[in-house]
Amino acid sequence: MKKWILVSLLALPVVANADPIELRAAGSLKNAMNDIVAAYQQESEQQVHADYGPSGLLRKRIESGEQVGVFASANMKHPQTLKAAGKGDSVVMFARNQMCAIAQPNVKLDSEGLLAVMLDPNVRVGTSTPKADPSGDYAWKIFAKADALKPGAKAQLEQKALQLTGGEKSAKAPNGRNTYGWVMENKRADLFLTYCTNAVLAQKEVKDLQIVQMPAPLSVGANYGLIVLDDAEGKGKGEGWKLAMYILSEPGQAILADYGFDAPLKQ
Repeated sequence: MKKWILVSLLALPVVANADPIELRAAGSLKNAMNDIVAAYQQESEQQVHADYGPSGLLRKRIESGEQVGVFASANMKHPQTLKAAGKGDSVVMFARNQMCAIAQPNVKLDSEGLLAVMLDPNVRVGTSTPKADPSGDYAWKIFAKADALKPGAKAQLEQKALQLTGGEKSAKAPNGRNTYGWVMENKRADLFLTYCTNAVLAQKEVKDLQIVQMPAPLSVGANYGLIVLDDAEGKGKGEGWKLAMYILSEPGQAILADYGFDAPLKQ
């Protein structure tokens, strides 16, 4: 009888988990992660529900009890904070990015002259919101580095910076629009500091935007961290670990590289 039950169970078709994996990821990952999710769903027949936003705000939602399987942050700090709170185990660095400047076409600048333009009182410098969005934190790191080149630059830049994106009360771009392309198209800043991958997407929407690389003394890189979270009862990782492994796999890393990320695990 037991043997018949075992054979019968083995003969049953494998059905994908009815509950989708809940993925929360940094807004800068949206395009790449949508492609990764689509590829994973096709391969695994497991549904994934993804939601994107500033990493700091996503972390707060998880801390407040939102049930999430996988969290992909634009820094290492937010997933490490969740790990320290006992909400998951290992944090893995799965992608890197760099900070760039995007500028209106009438702003005259190049990489070497970028700091002078940023300090110009007539130039409006936009950033994302520190603490809520790692992009804002990285912009503040650029300001700190600027102080070594020109004493007093850090305080001046922090005071003049317009925190236009990434905050709880930040104006939202229309659905389907790149946030930074929309901000620049509406002339809310003359120059904006963001990830280089965001800058490329913004320029695709607003063709005459300039993209300027940070000069070496101001260069700031961004390490992206991934954590698989415990379920509601803290009993395990559910299906989330399978999605995480796919993000870390060759296909997942190749998709990230296609979108301009440095994918450290890509072979």
